[in-house]
Amino acid sequence: MKSNLKKLEEIIKINFKDKKLLLKSITHKSFNEKNNNEKLEFLGDRVIGLAISKKLINLYPNENEGIIDKKFSNLVNKKTCHKIAIQLKLKSFIRTGNSFKKIKSSDDKILSDCCEALIGAIYIDQGFSVSEKFILQNWNNYIQKSNITEIDPKTRLQEYSLKKYKKLPKYKTFKQSGPNHNPIFKVEVQISNSKKFYGNGKSIKIAEKNAAYKLMKNLTIKSK
Repeated sequence: MKSNLKKLEEIIKINFKDKKLLLKSITHKSFNEKNNNEKLEFLGDRVIGLAISKKLINLYPNENEGIIDKKFSNLVNKKTCHKIAIQLKLKSFIRTGNSFKKIKSSDDKILSDCCEALIGAIYIDQGFSVSEKFILQNWNNYIQKSNITEIDPKTRLQEYSLKKYKKLPKYKTFKQSGPNHNPIFKVEVQISNSKKFYGNGKSIKIAEKNAAYKLMKNLTIKSK
């Protein structure tokens, strides 16, 4: 096990002071119900959030909060953590019980949780500066590709309505039309002091988005 931990330290380029902490970070609850990485995962998630939000604020000082939040959501989630776990080859190190010996795609959460737990362990063992550096190095490509520059119409309308009227837009879904295998939904939207606008779509979500777009256009609300 010592040699295995040494290999992991070589990959992450961090020499742990507390080897037991590193071992705990790669221990799934199926392997040890009491002494596992669940709490480290909880901590790691928050450390990632702080490091990424700090980086985004520095990268995009002139962007509004809504756009930065969209970028943040794309970077701090289980899907991205799973990709990082693959980069770090955590599948070769994580300790699981017999029922999880072969981690399949359906168990991707185990790997993403392990990634967060590892970062939580780095934070405890090395402090925020080292863990922040580790996060930014491993998330760098995803940060660079985070090119969301527009908020969807539904979100933009919600922000406008809350800011101006302190109320959420009101949506009303009408009965769907068309065959069951290819339905069309019709949705109505209205905010205070506005007319009603309608949108159609193959899902309620798309119909709401289209209705919100029409209302935004009428109010000359421009997405930034």
